Amino acid sequence: MAIRDKLSGNEAVAVAMRQIDPDVVAAFPITPSTEVPQYFSQFVADGKVHTEFVPVESEHSAMSACIGSESAGGRTMTATSANGLALMWEMLYIAASSRLPIVLSVVNRALSGPINIHNDHSDSMGARDSGWIQLYCEDNQEAYDNVIQAIRIGEHPDVNLPVMVCFDGFITSHSVENIELLEDDKVKNFVGSYHPKEYLLKRETPIAVGPLDLQPHYFEHKRSQAEGMTNSKKVILDVAKEFQKMAGREYGFFEEYRMDDAEVGIIVLNSTAGTAKTVVDDLRDKGVKAGLIKIRVFRPFPFEELGKAVSGLKALAVMDKSDGFAAMGGPVFNDVRSAMFDYAKDVPCINYIYGLGGRDVRADDIAKVYADLGKIAETGKVKSTFNYLGVRE
Repeated sequence: MAIRDKLSGNEAVAVAMRQIDPDVVAAFPITPSTEVPQYFSQFVADGKVHTEFVPVESEHSAMSACIGSESAGGRTMTATSANGLALMWEMLYIAASSRLPIVLSVVNRALSGPINIHNDHSDSMGARDSGWIQLYCEDNQEAYDNVIQAIRIGEHPDVNLPVMVCFDGFITSHSVENIELLEDDKVKNFVGSYHPKEYLLKRETPIAVGPLDLQPHYFEHKRSQAEGMTNSKKVILDVAKEFQKMAGREYGFFEEYRMDDAEVGIIVLNSTAGTAKTVVDDLRDKGVKAGLIKIRVFRPFPFEELGKAVSGLKALAVMDKSDGFAAMGGPVFNDVRSAMFDYAKDVPCINYIYGLGGRDVRADDIAKVYADLGKIAETGKVKSTFNYLGVRE
């Protein structure tokens, strides 16, 4: 029977980590992710896990220690935010290219400068092509559920890649919400024991991790890494089906909200989806056929599935909580637009950059986006493809 509780997002993730009981957690504090290792370190101190907790002097060292422990055959987890993720940059690529299934909770925060401790997605979006699988979470429940699934996804022998579980700083990380926790034994049975095929401490088959890799082999290794990302699509869905049988909660690449007969829709990530759903319900009451897609899996990108999902719309807006600084919109918009070329070429698609540095996005802001889409659907004309929402121009 599910355990009902009230937890913040950070505490929910720490509880999931306690139930998983990883071999190693190496971490360095940074707002707003600090509470994740803080809560978990108390579990270590209380003897509730068998984990080796490694406090380090920087986030670069935290990921380096995670790479070392995972290479040695230990299930490894950590958490960070913003500038901390940026300080890990070099090691993110090494973790992915070494095919090490580390699970990293990224508590999304604006990436400096100017320095800002509040939420947007510039940190994880900057790392979107580092070779890590990326899962995004609307609320505390999804953060908890995704951390548990991330273990199985990353460690699958057809994948062997690290996984980021991303959720919004302060909005999700520090807000207390009702949550349904699974029993400890169910989580433990679901994730199972970690038995990697190859690891540094396996004496029978010595290996090297992260060696110099020149022209004769580098390309093949990167191709193999890309194949692991491709394989993860099937694994993500398979793990989600198993999780649904255990927990009763359904997950896929994305959630479609009132999209069956929608004429106008938006695509969004993380906590903004909750606000947008309220707007969709209000518009539906007024006779507007509005819909919403909330992306859960951004890497691997669900190219075909998402392209087909928006093909029946008359107008679409993609909302990015980070800017691409390429004079061609945000990162989510560009990936969605690319998918639409094959599957929804005739659907007008516009982009909104919003919420940078924690700027509030209100229901009336999102209602304005739907109003703009209504005009496009009616006239077939796009006034501006690239837009900023809620900024003082």
